[in-house]
Amino acid sequence: MNNKQQKLEAFSRLLDIMDELREKCPWDKKQTLESLRHLTIEETYELTDAIIKNDLPELKKELGDVMLHIVFYARIASETKAFDIADVMNSLCDKLIVRHPHIYGDFKAETEEQVKENWEQIKLKEGNKSVLSGVSKGTPSLVKALRMQDKASQVGFDWETADQVWAKVYEEFDELKHELEKEDNHKKSQEEFGDLLFALINLARKSGLNPDDALEYTNQKFIKRFMFIEERANEMNKKLTEMTLAEMDEIWNEAKMV
Repeated sequence: MNNKQQKLEAFSRLLDIMDELREKCPWDKKQTLESLRHLTIEETYELTDAIIKNDLPELKKELGDVMLHIVFYARIASETKAFDIADVMNSLCDKLIVRHPHIYGDFKAETEEQVKENWEQIKLKEGNKSVLSGVSKGTPSLVKALRMQDKASQVGFDWETADQVWAKVYEEFDELKHELEKEDNHKKSQEEFGDLLFALINLARKSGLNPDDALEYTNQKFIKRFMFIEERANEMNKKLTEMTLAEMDEIWNEAKMV
């Protein structure tokens, strides 16, 4: 592995290349904070996909792409003298030191929960008006629900046991079933469906599971098995639309054994 000096040299090399691209490349010269935004979102999703697949070579590549965007934003900001990459890193370092008084101060924290609880208290002292203010409005709904629940739990607003959450899940399931059976109030059914999802996310959190990871693993599993059905259908010279559900289900069960 590279030593600290080699890491610094690599980062310096990236900064030099970024400067050169910004000054000489027609595409890089045209980019703005706004034009890079959607590309950054795309790169972030590609990074998370590599993590889910545990593809370390791809993870290294995607981390590089995200790093490029960070350096790119800082370079653009430096052109108006708003800030540069050193300001970004120093600001981050200062925040980490302030929010880790158990490492850089006299505060005692022996467990992960104590660290998280103190983190939220420090953020409130820094001026956050709400414990939930740190949850971005643009965060995908499932992740947002998890983050809100986690933050609320740090100040004591939480179920005491997983059994209590199970009871809530059953309650919300029954309420959703009741509304769907009425078939006359789409808005209320949607609300109850959301309540059930929120309760299930709470159950996952209380059980030490990440619901977003769990759902993505299931997504990947579905993709793999469905593509297996497509491959089998192709081998049989059949179109999926020509196959019965029973035929596809039989192949699906075969895919589960692969």
